[in-house]
Amino acid sequence: MTWVAYGQELEANLADLHRRVHSGGYRASPSRRVYIPKADGRLRPLGIASLEDKIVQRTVVEVLNAIYEVDFRGFSYGFRPGRSPHRALDALAVGIGRKRVNWVLDADIRDFFGQLDRGWLRKFLEHRIADERVLRLIDKWLAAGVMEDGNWTETVQGTPQGASASPLLANVYLHYVFDLWVDWWRATQAHGDVIAVRFADDFIVGFEDEQDAQAFLGLLRERFAKFGLELHPDKTRLIEFGRYAARHRAARGLGKPETFDFLGFTHICGKSKTGRFWLKRVTISKRMRTKLREVNDQLKLRRHQPIPDQGRWLGSVIRGHLAYYAVPGNSEAIKAFRTEAIRHWHRALRRRSQRSRINWARMNRIVPRWLPPARVMHPFPEVRFAART
Repeated sequence: MTWVAYGQELEANLADLHRRVHSGGYRASPSRRVYIPKADGRLRPLGIASLEDKIVQRTVVEVLNAIYEVDFRGFSYGFRPGRSPHRALDALAVGIGRKRVNWVLDADIRDFFGQLDRGWLRKFLEHRIADERVLRLIDKWLAAGVMEDGNWTETVQGTPQGASASPLLANVYLHYVFDLWVDWWRATQAHGDVIAVRFADDFIVGFEDEQDAQAFLGLLRERFAKFGLELHPDKTRLIEFGRYAARHRAARGLGKPETFDFLGFTHICGKSKTGRFWLKRVTISKRMRTKLREVNDQLKLRRHQPIPDQGRWLGSVIRGHLAYYAVPGNSEAIKAFRTEAIRHWHRALRRRSQRSRINWARMNRIVPRWLPPARVMHPFPEVRFAART
């Protein structure tokens, strides 16, 4: 069923869906399993819900958001109303800049959406939701299974990544497993400053004291094991990072502080023009290379289209890239992305014909007409964070 077909008799279809939900006649359909490539070359499984399941899930999520927004902690930013990755990045930058952060835990949960324990999830939901009808709806979505190549497969744990309800369920699960525990731990066990920023299942924790950091990591592993989760051994590490990291490492004869990746940016211990500590954020190089390869492949497919059509498409790609990555300190990376995209475009246009090849003089007249300039579009984190928080 498509949106267009469903919308032909929209009022009647919605009335029938409403009646079935309230009478208990609504049945969740299996999710359609698809795979999308990840940055590391592996495939990420997604579960695409049916149209009516999407409608009911979005409706229930709207109601539950109003309930859980009262409970969720301020350092949780993923898939919440009025929050975004940039707000999480701002909070992290301000936390590292203003608090006494000397160590950073860069953690990754192994296959979080696939390993989420449904028994614990049900208990967490029951803690806040008394209406059994809502709980039964969630149970139906989780138990619907997946369809792959025409075959139905039962799923006994986890929640389909890609379903409309999954981000909220993930936030509820980690609210009880991680957020509340972090708040308790830093208030009762920590000896120094502790900051935390979480976006869905990605999180960064900063510590003033190394002993705090080591103790936290050990207890976090135990905490996660209790609830069926596991930190990825290859992607979880504790690094010396912060205002004094470079000085302390130099005193011990070590090199520059290590870097860590979070929400598309590599975070680096840098210095401002005046020599003060500055958290520098640059585009993750692997992601930029992957995106440029995709742009190059698309330009090859589009090279026989009229130049205005190509220009409009490539301009939209670059505007989207700038809208996310054009933060202070990342000027070189966004300029490099635009320059490489122009080179790919020039190469594709030159291969359209052996008779008339576009030279750089003509290319330099075409580019300003269709492609936006590479300039910083976001304010400094401290300014935006102070205005919003």
